[in-house]
Amino acid sequence: MSEGTDGDAAPAARPAYDIRRILEALPHRYPLLLVDRVESLTIGEAIHAVKAVSFNEQFFQGHFPGRPIMPGVLQIEALAQAAAILAIETLELTGSGKLVYFMAIDEAKFRAPVEPGVLLDLNVGFVQKRARVCKFWGKASIAGKLTCEAQFTALSLSLSKAPRRPRLTNLAFRANRR
Repeated sequence: MSEGTDGDAAPAARPAYDIRRILEALPHRYPLLLVDRVESLTIGEAIHAVKAVSFNEQFFQGHFPGRPIMPGVLQIEALAQAAAILAIETLELTGSGKLVYFMAIDEAKFRAPVEPGVLLDLNVGFVQKRARVCKFWGKASIAGKLTCEAQFTALSLSLSKAPRRPRLTNLAFRANRR
């Protein structure tokens, strides 16, 4: 197909993301950025991303000395970050000033340990999508062997409406007045 023509390519498919595009899409940074590459993304459907699990990850220092294992909650966080990229593309949130916030985890199951030196495949898809709240399924695996799976929910909000932590000084003041 020549350039400039309207080919028959599926309009929903997007090219893979390298780390630069991931950094543009997500607010996360090292050490909490847990998506290294997006292999494929189908708008409104699913994403396949990859996390290269290195021995240099900070969490391996204490989980567990002598037998480093990636914490299961970080596997789910990696799935949630892949889901955020899928939601950002599907809901056209890029440049909108909105972030995707993790709301709930359901049916989480951990099937096998994740050790350093592997590529963790992150496969995520929509269960339900609405304008602001989406529900996803996610499965993490290494070379086809399932390591964890979960369903989770996320909410998109503008930065100005983002939840804020209460000021501790106000809480302490109120507690002392009683």
